[in-house]
Amino acid sequence: MTPELQTKMTPELKTAQADFATTFAAFRDANDARLAEIEAKSSPDPLLSEKVDRLNTALDAQTKRIENLTLSGARPGFAPASGTEAKSAWASFIRTGDASALEGKSLSSVDGEGGLIAPVETESRIASALFETSPMRGLATVRTIGATTFRKPVAASGAQSGWAGETEARVETDAPQLELLDFPAGELYAMPAATQALLDDSVADVDAWLADEVRDVFAAQETAAFVNGDGVNKPRGFLSYTSRPDGLQSFGEIGEILSGEAGVFETDDLLNLLYAPNSRYRTNGSFVMNRRTINEVRKFKDTEGNYIWRPSEVAGTPSTLLGYNLVEMEDMPDIAGGGACAAFGDFRRGYLIADRQGVRVLRDPYSAKPYVLFYTTKRVGGGVQDFDAIKVLKAA
Repeated sequence: MTPELQTKMTPELKTAQADFATTFAAFRDANDARLAEIEAKSSPDPLLSEKVDRLNTALDAQTKRIENLTLSGARPGFAPASGTEAKSAWASFIRTGDASALEGKSLSSVDGEGGLIAPVETESRIASALFETSPMRGLATVRTIGATTFRKPVAASGAQSGWAGETEARVETDAPQLELLDFPAGELYAMPAATQALLDDSVADVDAWLADEVRDVFAAQETAAFVNGDGVNKPRGFLSYTSRPDGLQSFGEIGEILSGEAGVFETDDLLNLLYAPNSRYRTNGSFVMNRRTINEVRKFKDTEGNYIWRPSEVAGTPSTLLGYNLVEMEDMPDIAGGGACAAFGDFRRGYLIADRQGVRVLRDPYSAKPYVLFYTTKRVGGGVQDFDAIKVLKAA
């Protein structure tokens, strides 16, 4: 069951967008003046540089505000449950711990540790909340699996092909060399706590509460793993693979672009990164950076004096860089760190997220009295599935 999200354009969201547009205009004017002083005097006025940095910080805060307002205006909608009795039994378990009403129903089942598999509505609600919060889920391919490991054969070398006339003999072609990639699912867990007053409130939506409580914890942990994870009991991040200068990498390695100067990069370096992937990967390509790198990129211009960064004009959509989506991912390294401070490519073709079906909930009213803990677990795997689809930029 796929949840449908509807975003309401509230007056507060409209005001936040207007404030962002005003701040960006001020930032652009101040940065233009700063660049003009650098050209004229070789160094800008410190007060002007401080103003640019202050406006840059304000843009970050306003962007977060718009994202939060957009998320709060998104309400997952579900079709009416066919088994209202089973749904009521699940809510009763959350509120009171009584699982007897769930016996004989296919909606939930007891696992080996006394926990329950959440119904599909609850699982969909958590998945929807994660999709809205986790930046990687909006970029990558997401598969639902029923086993502990998802195995995918991929071609390490393409099959040969050719042309022939209608009656001409076909030259026998070589079969592609296949490699088997494993995507094991690691266990991701959270333990939100509820008061008895909340559970006793018959009006409170316990499914929505549980989804909101685990959303941020799950999103932060899994995004860190999708970027830098080592693959041990967690997904393997796309930055954890060996990277080599683009064109020299082998299967299983990521192509990298080195900036022309140590510790910094310029517009030309971003252009080199943009055109590193094959054209078929650029159509749906996205840039990925952390907020500190984005702060620097906002100041870049092209040869005609136009800013290469453009703010989003629609709530809930990313800003753009050189005409492509720019996604903020906090776990990306900083520019000065020597690591891959930016990445570009078609992440939907390049990265696979494997969600094992089933969210388990263990209700614990004893460990933290007077609160009730809900030990919530889901299994998630991930890794690169097409090594040509993603390229990284290192500040030499």
